[in-house]
Amino acid sequence: MKHLNVAMIGSGFMGKAHALAYANMPVHFYPAPAIPVRKVVVDVSPELAKAAAERLGFEESSTDWREVVNRPDIDIVDICTPNDSHAEIAAEAAWAGKHIICEKPLARNASEAKTMLEAVTAAGVTHAVGFNYRYTPAIRMAKKLLDAGRIGKVLSFRGHYMQDWSADPNTPSSWRFSKATAGSGALGDIGTHVVDTARYLLGDIEAVSSVLATHVTERPASSSAFDQLASGDRSGSGAKVPVDVDDAVYSLLRFSSGAIGTLEATRNARGRHNYLGFEIQGADGTIVFDYERLGELQVMFANDRDDVQGFRTVQAGPFQPYGDKFWPIAGMGTGYLDVKTIECYEFIKAVTEGRQAAPSFEDGYKVELVADAIQTSASTGQWADV
Repeated sequence: MKHLNVAMIGSGFMGKAHALAYANMPVHFYPAPAIPVRKVVVDVSPELAKAAAERLGFEESSTDWREVVNRPDIDIVDICTPNDSHAEIAAEAAWAGKHIICEKPLARNASEAKTMLEAVTAAGVTHAVGFNYRYTPAIRMAKKLLDAGRIGKVLSFRGHYMQDWSADPNTPSSWRFSKATAGSGALGDIGTHVVDTARYLLGDIEAVSSVLATHVTERPASSSAFDQLASGDRSGSGAKVPVDVDDAVYSLLRFSSGAIGTLEATRNARGRHNYLGFEIQGADGTIVFDYERLGELQVMFANDRDDVQGFRTVQAGPFQPYGDKFWPIAGMGTGYLDVKTIECYEFIKAVTEGRQAAPSFEDGYKVELVADAIQTSASTGQWADV
């Protein structure tokens, strides 16, 4: 069986998720299209890099990402760093002829994303961006229902992603709260997941009318080298540093198809831990999804008999997309790592078949066009075309 050597740049939360996906994928998808070999992991210091290699199962560690991505024995470069380094690493890896998977958002803005897309297109390498939620089996099932016309002409989309990990003002700062590093706040961090899901299910968004809000304008400086995302650290002991990104985004959407919609994303919603979801209303039915119950899809079909009309629950299982790879029967549950494993499979399969993965850098660029338009609309108070 073919082996592909992976160099992963960055070893934080997403690095852990990717490393587990590389280990799990050949188990669930046997025979695998290829075996991803965790060859080398890169981090900012020798101590962190070595610890990451031991913790995440990589054969080697390094602090020099440029040297690593240019190594002839590396086939895939996996970018798990903060947003401000995505463009530089991706361009170098593309020039070196490496296949690339990059965590979302693809870049801090559409201009950077465009340069990344141009680099991978010129190099002819396989590329993917980590909007992993579109691989959730229930969302794939929603796509099947939409494509089959089960709810008729789509009228509206209501999408949201709400978290509460930064609602406490004593949550330490990190690169996620810095515009220079992240590009934006809740918009880029979680709002882009909603944009990608909306585009995947309904097609392109052509215009937006938006509002951004920053609820916490300063936070304690972090004492850790790692992003303290949802770590539970509420010590608030560090000196305060400014926050210059949004905590929340609210937007109206117009789709090229004629459908209308809304997008809401915030990291300050008390009680909402990972509340990603949508409701799609069609002329002949409705589809509802909530990631906190990610093994379920709520559907309503208008052609049901009047006496049984209403929402029914479809539970993920062997008859839904990818279900036969994970569960012998329905209702056994799906996890975040299952979705990352599916993402890994689809990317490795695309590499071995010499084609583009989906979502690709082109998808990532188009998401950034929407994100830029949302920021433009918020600053002008007017509708903005994408």
